[in-house]
Amino acid sequence: MSASEPTIRLVPSRDASRSPTPRNASPPRVSDTSSAEGRYAALPLTEEPFLPPTHRHSSNSSTPEEAAPMLSPPPGSPGIPSNRASNSPSSLGSYPDPYQMYSAGSEQSSFNFSLGGDGDSSRPMNARRGSNLPDLGSGEGRRSGLGQYASGGGADEFAEKDEESGRGLAGRKEGNFYTRMSSRGRRILFAGIIIAIIVIAVAAAVPSALSNKSNKSVKAAAATGSSSSSSGTGTATSSAATATSTGFDWKTAATGGDGSTVFTEDGSSFVYNNTFGGFWVSVPFNDTARAQNDVPALDQTWDYSVNMISGVNLGGWLMLEPFITPALFEPFNSITDSPTATNGAVDEWTLSVALGNNLSTVLTNHYATFITEKDFAEIAAAGLNWVRIPIPYWIIEVQSGEPFLANVGWTYLLKAIEWARKYGIRINLDLHAVPGSQNGYNHSSKLGTINFLAGVMGVANAQRTLNYIRTLAEFISQPQYANVVAMFSVLNEPRAAIIGIDSVRSFYLEAYETVRAITGIGEGKGPFISYHDGFVSQAKTVAQGGWMGFMNGADRIAIDSHPYLCFDTQNNDPLSYQASKPCTNWAVDMNTSTAEFGLTIAGEWALAINDCGKWINNVGNGRRFDGTWYAPSNFDASVVTETTPTFEAVGSCTEWDEWWNYNASTKAGLQNVAYAHMDALRHWFFWTWKTGYSDVKQAIVNPLWNYQLALQEGFAPKNPRLGRGACATLVPAAGTTLSSVAAPTLSNWMTGGSGAGTITSTSTWGTWPPASLVNSMASGVFSTYHASVLPTLTATGPVITMSAATPTSYPSGYSSSSNPGNGWFDASDTAAWYTTVSGCSYPNAWSGISAVVPTAACTGGAAREKRAPSPMVTPPPSPRW
Repeated sequence: MSASEPTIRLVPSRDASRSPTPRNASPPRVSDTSSAEGRYAALPLTEEPFLPPTHRHSSNSSTPEEAAPMLSPPPGSPGIPSNRASNSPSSLGSYPDPYQMYSAGSEQSSFNFSLGGDGDSSRPMNARRGSNLPDLGSGEGRRSGLGQYASGGGADEFAEKDEESGRGLAGRKEGNFYTRMSSRGRRILFAGIIIAIIVIAVAAAVPSALSNKSNKSVKAAAATGSSSSSSGTGTATSSAATATSTGFDWKTAATGGDGSTVFTEDGSSFVYNNTFGGFWVSVPFNDTARAQNDVPALDQTWDYSVNMISGVNLGGWLMLEPFITPALFEPFNSITDSPTATNGAVDEWTLSVALGNNLSTVLTNHYATFITEKDFAEIAAAGLNWVRIPIPYWIIEVQSGEPFLANVGWTYLLKAIEWARKYGIRINLDLHAVPGSQNGYNHSSKLGTINFLAGVMGVANAQRTLNYIRTLAEFISQPQYANVVAMFSVLNEPRAAIIGIDSVRSFYLEAYETVRAITGIGEGKGPFISYHDGFVSQAKTVAQGGWMGFMNGADRIAIDSHPYLCFDTQNNDPLSYQASKPCTNWAVDMNTSTAEFGLTIAGEWALAINDCGKWINNVGNGRRFDGTWYAPSNFDASVVTETTPTFEAVGSCTEWDEWWNYNASTKAGLQNVAYAHMDALRHWFFWTWKTGYSDVKQAIVNPLWNYQLALQEGFAPKNPRLGRGACATLVPAAGTTLSSVAAPTLSNWMTGGSGAGTITSTSTWGTWPPASLVNSMASGVFSTYHASVLPTLTATGPVITMSAATPTSYPSGYSSSSNPGNGWFDASDTAAWYTTVSGCSYPNAWSGISAVVPTAACTGGAAREKRAPSPMVTPPPSPRW
C-alpha cells in the first residue's frame, strides 16, 4: 500500500487508569466518562478511526463560521454526471474488497481484541486493517508521515536514524534552513510548494467545476424539472439546478466533508466530523453524496456481495415504543413493575387515547425533536451507511375508531429521506405496524391479539395492508427517491407460529407481485423487497417449515432475521463468552441462507445480553434477569397469565442499567459483543439509534439498546469495519469451536440479474387469499376458518397517493428547478384500492378473534375481486391531500 492510502491505528485506552466512581453515583445528564471498578479485569483497546489523507476540512478556529473552506472536492462531489462510473474495483481504490482500503502495509497483519469479562487474555485477529502501533524507533514505524518521533534515544539519535529519508530534526545540522536539508528534502520542499499552488488553483475552480458537472447531469431534464426518465431504472436524480455564483459560505454551500459546518433549516449549525471520507451534498435530489469513501455513492450500484450493510434503526421515532421513549408514556403509568398495577398507556393506541386533545401537539413535537438532521450526520460519521426506518400504516391514513395521529409522520419521513440523501445514507423502509396487528406486540399497532391473517377480519386487514404497500411502493419507486430508499421491508415480525407459515408466505408472494407490478423486473427497478422470517429459522427448507427454496428465482428479495441474546433463559456468562454467542448461534445460518435463499440480513440486534432495562418486556412487566417478569398469554400479549415470576433471578440489573458506572473492561467486553454481531450477521441494522430520557429514572435508559450513547461512552465500536473476522478470534478465546460456512457470492438472479423474476415453485402458498385462516383464541384453542366465508374487501375504493413538496431552499448560486414527483411511479397502475363491500357489515377489525364466524360470504351485490392484473392506461389517481 502506498503512503497516500488510509490507515487505521489502535491505541491503548487511557480510561483504564481512571479512579473508580461509587456505585451510587448520580446518573449524568450528559456524557460522563468516569468509569467504575467492576468484576471484569481486561483492559480495552480504543480505535483511532481512519483519517483520510486528503479532502479534509480543517480549522483552528473555535467557531463553526470560521472553518476553512474545502480546498479540494471529495471524490464524487455533487454535480457528477448521471453516467458516473459504476461501483467497480477501480472506483473503490483498485481493491476487489473495499475493506482492503483500510489495511496498512503490504503484509497481512493482526490486532488484539481485549476480551474483557473473565480475564486478561487477548488474541490476535485479522480484521483487514493495519498492524498494531508501529515501532516509532524504526524507519518503518515512521513511514506514515512527519512528526512521529522515536520513543527513545533522543533527538541526536533520531536525526542520525532518519538522515537518509531527509526527516531529521531541524537544528541538528549547521547552515541555513535550505542548506541543512538533504537533496531528497529539497525535492519534497519543491513538491510541497507546487502542490500548494495547485491546491489554491483548485480551490478557486471547484465551485465552477461542480456547477458545470451538475449542469451536464441535468441538462436533459431542464425542460421538465427532473433529470430522471419514467423508465423506473432508479438512476440519476440530480435536480435541474443552475449555478450562477461561486464561494464556500457554509450557510449556502453545496457540499462539505470532515470539518465543514452544516446549517439546518431552523438556523442552527453543527460541525460535520466524518473521518471515514464521507461528504454531504445539499443540492435537492442530487444523489452523489457518500456516507463513507469505501461505499458507493447513492447513484452508484450497491453490490451486496461486496458492500456490507452497517446500519441502525430509527426506532421509537415515527412509530412509538414505550421502552424507547418512556417519558411520553410515564405520566399515564404506574412507577412500579407489577402485573396488578394500573397502566393507562402501554402502546401507541392507548397513548393516543390518553393524550386526547394534546395528541397532535405532543407527537408533532416528538417527531420534530427526537430525530433531526444532526442524527443523520452522526450516523454517517459513525461509519454506518444505512438506516432502517420503522413506520406505521397511519402515516397514510386511519379509519373509523382508530385513535392514531394520521399523516403527520409523513412530513418527517420526507425529511428523513432528504437528510439521508444529503449524507449519502440508504434507507430500508420498514412497515412496522399494520391493521389488526401482525404479532400482538406493543410495537405493532396495539398490544393484544393478532387480527392480521388470523381471526374473522384476518383477510380484510391483510387486503388493507396491501393498499398501503402499494401506495408506498409507488412513491419510493419514483426516480427522485429510488436511489435513497433502496429496500422495502413489507411487514415487520409476523408471528408465523400463530398465523401459520403458509399464510405468511402467501401474503409475501402477493406483496411481491404488487410491488413488482409497479417497478418491473431487474436491477435498478424499484427497491429490494425484504421479508421478516416470522421467527422461523432461515436455514431450513420450505418443507421443513423454513425459508430456503421460498420464491427461488424472484427478483431481489431478502430474508430478515432479528437475532437477540436477551429474550430467553438468563445467565451470568462473562462478556468474553457472551461475545462468542452471535458467532456460534447465527453465523452459519446466515451464510447458509445467503447461499440458498439470497440476501440475508439482520434487521435488528442489540448489545443486550440480558433483558435488563425499563419496559423491555412491556409496560408494567419486569425482567427475567432479576426475577420480576411474568409470562403473558401466547395468544394475547396484554394478558398476564402467571401469578408468580416465570424465571428465578440470576442477578441485579443495576450494574447493567447504570451505564455511567461501566468500567473500562466492561466497555471493552461489550465492544467485543458488538464486533461478534457485526461479523456473524454481515448485513445488519442495530436496534436502535437512541433511547430517550426517563423522568422516573432521571436518566437515559436502556443503554444496551442505544447505539448513539454506546458510541459516546465507549462501549460500541467507533469503526464497525473492524469487526470483520472477529468470530475467528472471539470463539476460540471463549473456549468453544467455530463452525464455518464460507460467505457466498449472491447468484445473478438474487440481485436482479439473469434469471430474476421467474419463480420456480409456489407450492402450498401460491393461493391468495389463503384457503384457510386460524383463529387463535386466548384460551389457546385453535380453530380453522375457510377464508371463502370471511369478510373481505373489494377493489373499488379511491386510492390515496402520497405527495412531496417542491424544495424551496437551494445552495448558493443554484436556481429552484426540481420536480418532487406526483407520488405515483407507474402511470399504468390505475386499479382502485381495497375497500368495504357496499351493503355488508364488518366486525371490529381489532377484535376479530372473538367475532361470530359468518356462514357465507357477503357479496353485497359486488363480486370479490383481486387487484386488476392488467389495468387500462389512464392518468394516475389524484392525491387526496
